[in-house]
Amino acid sequence: MADARLWKNLVGAISTLVDEASFDADAEGIKLRAMDPSHVAMVDFEWPKTIFDEYICDEPTKLCVNISEMLKLLRRVGGDESIQLELEEKTGWLKMTLKSKYTRVFRMATLEASMEEVPTPKISFNSMVKITTTCMRNAVDDASTVSDHIQFEASDDKFTMHATGDLGSVTIDVDKESEEILGFEVKEASKAMFGLNYLSEMVKAASNVSDIVALEFSTDMPVRLNFELPQSGRLQYYLAPRIESSY
Repeated sequence: MADARLWKNLVGAISTLVDEASFDADAEGIKLRAMDPSHVAMVDFEWPKTIFDEYICDEPTKLCVNISEMLKLLRRVGGDESIQLELEEKTGWLKMTLKSKYTRVFRMATLEASMEEVPTPKISFNSMVKITTTCMRNAVDDASTVSDHIQFEASDDKFTMHATGDLGSVTIDVDKESEEILGFEVKEASKAMFGLNYLSEMVKAASNVSDIVALEFSTDMPVRLNFELPQSGRLQYYLAPRIESSY
């Protein structure tokens, strides 16, 4: 893979929810679907073989690693380095080779993979807003200055993000004709509230690998954040709503 930093940032996006990651590798590419320990959020990741410069996987393989330890090693990645990932057959360890003007090889132990399968949530969404990650990150940062939660509201003509705390509030209105909006579909007016402790980490990490995110939600239902990746790659988060008696 020519851009080692991209892999580092993808691993960083996964690390926002899980400490241990079980990747499924097969002839088509690498996949991961995992819940956070509290089962409030889920990450759904796919990196197809077409994105790699070279990809070989002779048989379906599960690879479980401590994602924090992997990220610790990947923080050593330089700006002009490529990366090669290899599961060593004899040791069962993961070998990461970084190449630029010279070659560095890191090896890390793998963990026993869980056989538990995380199903894809079956949710219908009434609203979809495709927005730049820059706008989304700024809105989340604004909301974090006054509150620990944020409300999404989609109407016929605009997308609103609102946060209220004990000492203040902030409202961000984005008209559907705004250049920050790249797609807008509202079947039914929708409103839901979400915790910023999860959302801010997701948006911050994913903005390193994606310029566009599609928010899909319905009233008081989970939100799906679909961050666009190159060549059919997938990085999606699901986040359960914060239900309160009134907004």
